Amino acid sequence: MAEALDNWCLLALESGLKPVSNFAGAIQRYKYGIITYGDCPIHTSKLEGTNNKIKEVKRRAYGYHDINYFKLKIHQAFPVL
Repeated sequence: MAEALDNWCLLALESGLKPVSNFAGAIQRYKYGIITYGDCPIHTSKLEGTNNKIKEVKRRAYGYHDINYFKLKIHQAFPVL
């Protein structure tokens, strides 16, 4: 994926078209994130939902002094983690 992205950006820069060259520059700046998304396509909405669920479990678990019990509750809420 990285090689294909680099090849496309090279062609875009060689085209001489200003808007296409600008877009290729933006692609190069965000290359790491684009490739990471290709490897692991998870949206931030899922991450935010997970974080909110963990906060909810933390609020419910307030007063528990056992970290292992807290971890168990998180794993019960998210069995795939």
